[in-house]
Amino acid sequence: MAGHRPRPYTGAMKHRDPLPSGDEPRRWRTIWISDIHLGTRDCKAAFLLEFLKRNESDTLYLVGDIIDGWRLKTSWHYWDQRHNDVVQKILRKARRGARVVLVPGNHDEAFRDFDGMRFGGVEVALEAVHETADGKRLLVVHGDQFDGIVRHAKALALLGTWAYDAALRVNHWFNFWRRLFGMPYWSLSAYLKHKVKNAVEFIAKFEDEMIAETKRRGLDGVICGHIHHAEIRRSGGVLYCNDGDWVESCTALVEDFDGSLSILSWADERRRMGTAAAA
Repeated sequence: MAGHRPRPYTGAMKHRDPLPSGDEPRRWRTIWISDIHLGTRDCKAAFLLEFLKRNESDTLYLVGDIIDGWRLKTSWHYWDQRHNDVVQKILRKARRGARVVLVPGNHDEAFRDFDGMRFGGVEVALEAVHETADGKRLLVVHGDQFDGIVRHAKALALLGTWAYDAALRVNHWFNFWRRLFGMPYWSLSAYLKHKVKNAVEFIAKFEDEMIAETKRRGLDGVICGHIHHAEIRRSGGVLYCNDGDWVESCTALVEDFDGSLSILSWADERRRMGTAAAA
């Protein structure tokens, strides 16, 4: 989330400059991103394009809700050139040798019918097990399967999506005025969500269920998306990671070549770069 500094889960990461000099992108062993919601007004496609241009990896996991099929069923109004550019940038990474794996979520659930297939060099998998450089085995899954509302009451989930969209409208105009005064992007909607008791309880329950499933499978940890809440924490010997989203917090999970994992906030990176351009 905005304001969430990169945090390693094992010891201290070796120092990296916020961005390398010149146009040379940073290289990571692995990058995880999710909840982009291409096809919606609030997708921060411009931020994501910057991130994809300035960060390369051997493997890129797309951990669900990349395209918002729920919204596109009713309107393509918010699909603009920047959304096309994001898709093309990802496909270009695959053509240039990166392994790109799409793990579909509930908003792009149509892709689940293509489990095991490849499109433009992109692998589709319902879930994956990633082995880090230091040998840890991590389940990679979007996470909606562990959300009782999505699983059992889709109509209620759609109502929740409407309320969430209303909060994002407020966030849009809040940041519009911040930009007028030369202030950087900051997610008001994410801040409010994490202060509301019911939302905090839902996040905690979701994380606990993900951790319990990971333990049941005998894996070392889990990486997911879905709840738009970037986090790295340990519980009961299990590593829980959520890579966040690209409608509020603009975060990714990254693995360095020693196996250490960190949350990277692109809003923080842009502030360090001294740019306050709008997404």
